[in-house]
Amino acid sequence: MSATDRADFAAIAAWIPRGASVLDLGCGDGSLLRYLKEARAVRGYGVEISDLDIVSCIANGVNVIQNDLDAGLSDFENGAFDFVILSQTLQATRHTEPLIQEMLRVGREGIVSFPNFGYWRSRLDVLLGNMPVSRELPYQWYDTPNVHLCTLNDFENFCRTYCVSVTARRVMTGGREVGWLPNLLGSTAVYRFQRGV
Repeated sequence: MSATDRADFAAIAAWIPRGASVLDLGCGDGSLLRYLKEARAVRGYGVEISDLDIVSCIANGVNVIQNDLDAGLSDFENGAFDFVILSQTLQATRHTEPLIQEMLRVGREGIVSFPNFGYWRSRLDVLLGNMPVSRELPYQWYDTPNVHLCTLNDFENFCRTYCVSVTARRVMTGGREVGWLPNLLGSTAVYRFQRGV
């Protein structure tokens, strides 16, 4: 999927000021960081575990570090980045709460994007007896890397429980913003957050 196919890229870029420092966790082939470099002149690094994606990052001109996110971010100092991003990777992490806390230790703010499992088409698939397969959830149940699917309500409850303060939210379907019944009508969610009180 290219940067032009990812509506969450533009939503993320809109929140990041020019020249900000960014850490992109689970950066894949480096497309988001490349996009942010071009659109916002950001400075930063990607973190990725896949050998093939590391090679793609290098080809995309992205500084990348090979690391397993579930092992934590101990290689990074407190407050080392303005933003730490987890784009379409939250659902594939095993230790969600420690990772979100690490994001907020390493960065002043965090941004996540994820497929909304509460989207009406996903609900319908489950009602009809099947796991959802869609553009946002493109895997079959037996080969999916996703281990923690959630809805908008689930993520917001998680944030309240773990003292994470949501500062902005965008919900989209097919690249269009969804304002009414977002947990039902939105296929992708993007959240901006910081440490709460």
